[in-house]
Amino acid sequence: MNEIKTRVVAIIPARYHSNRFEGKPLALINGKPMIQHVVERALQVELLSRVVVATDDNRIADAVQRFGGEVVMTGSDHASGTDRLAEAAELLGIDEQDVVVNIQGDQPLFAPEVVSQVAKPLLEDPALPMATLIYKIVRPEEISDPNHVKTVFDCHANALYFSRSPIPFQRNPEEPEQPTYYKHLGFYAYRKGFLLTFVALPEGEWERFEKLEQLRALEYGYSIRVVETLHDSIEVDTPADARRVEEFLRDLNPDIS
Repeated sequence: MNEIKTRVVAIIPARYHSNRFEGKPLALINGKPMIQHVVERALQVELLSRVVVATDDNRIADAVQRFGGEVVMTGSDHASGTDRLAEAAELLGIDEQDVVVNIQGDQPLFAPEVVSQVAKPLLEDPALPMATLIYKIVRPEEISDPNHVKTVFDCHANALYFSRSPIPFQRNPEEPEQPTYYKHLGFYAYRKGFLLTFVALPEGEWERFEKLEQLRALEYGYSIRVVETLHDSIEVDTPADARRVEEFLRDLNPDIS
């Protein structure tokens, strides 16, 4: 009997409306909409069988089609990007055991290697429902910054908790040895069947207080494998962030006008 090959599909949720940056996916960075930068980086990942933008906005869909990307239209009433991801996975007819990678549409500089890193645990362990990335914090100011989510995990690299607070808490700050802090990066890989299970679960109590959706999986007893990466991620949350990304890319390639 032939073995069924698990496919890995990247879906990039993208919405137009944002409190801090309206129309963010279409913000031009070196002449290209930001969503195009994200798609082009994803297309560099050989592991992926498909890269699809999921949106409810015709302006984003039109932009993706203009640069030759694949897009799927989803509903406009989703509470989170994960809900949009789940609907897109259903519309695309992805198999239950296939792996869906959620790539954030506001990270135009992500290293393509991280996609393979986050998907690998699910390819190696068919029973694993979900994985995500972590990065060892090197900038001390990020430890206390609630916008940088911290995590702790067990000896099998399964997440124990995610928090906007510094975890672990160092009871005696005078100790010579400091804890190692890890921050969570917003790349997820889901078994498609579990993705549908996840979005059907009620909101968890930890999730409600921390405003961290991944805590729902832990609260309901599902494992999240964490994978340490050496690649930090830069998110674009404001127009100023987009300008910094543009300057960074110009420094890398001075020939860009």
